[in-house]
Formats: sequence, C-alpha cells, structure tokens
Amino acid sequence: MITALLLSLSNIFMTLAWYGHLKFKDKPLWLVIVVSWGLAFFEYLFQVPANRIGSARFTLAQLKVMQECITIVVFTIIVGLLFRQMPRWNNIISFLLIVAAVYFTFNFEK
Repeated sequence: MITALLLSLSNIFMTLAWYGHLKFKDKPLWLVIVVSWGLAFFEYLFQVPANRIGSARFTLAQLKVMQECITIVVFTIIVGLLFRQMPRWNNIISFLLIVAAVYFTFNFEK
C-alpha cells in the first residue's frame, strides 16, 4: 500500500510539472521550465522510494504497470480540475485497457 501511496504522490507532482504550466501560457518559457524542474524534484522524492520499497514485493513490470494506472487516474483528476477537460469515450476505453494490463500483469506473474 505504501508503494501505491508514494507513486500517487509522485504522479501528482509529475502531472503538475508536465501539464500545469499550460495554465500559465502568458509566462516566459524559461520560467515554467524552472518551475517544472522544481516540481519534478518532488516527484523524484516520492517515486524513487516507491520503486525501492515496491521492488521488494513486486516485479519491475508490476511496478511499471501500477505506475501507469496511477498516472492515468491522477492525470484525469488534475486535468478535470485544472482544465475542466473530461475524458471522451475513446479515452475511457484506452484507460480501461491500461486497467486490463494491471490485471494481466498481477494475476499471471510467476
């Protein structure tokens, strides 16, 4: 559970670093790059321990698929809140396919 929590926190910072600057298109590019790098620092503060702790229990493939699923959830929430953009039907299907990847990764690993 701690791995999923740390990955969730990491993804909040990652999503804000990658997409949050789009709310500030009037700001100079150099400034949003610096701010994004600052946010990425906090992403790594959570992501590195998450993978270090998680690798004791999960395979690397499981960690990656878990991270991708968490990324989609966090991305959807942040984009909905900050940009008022909701996923369309085709986005939802693609998200469900990622959830299916989680199922197959965790249930058929030996």
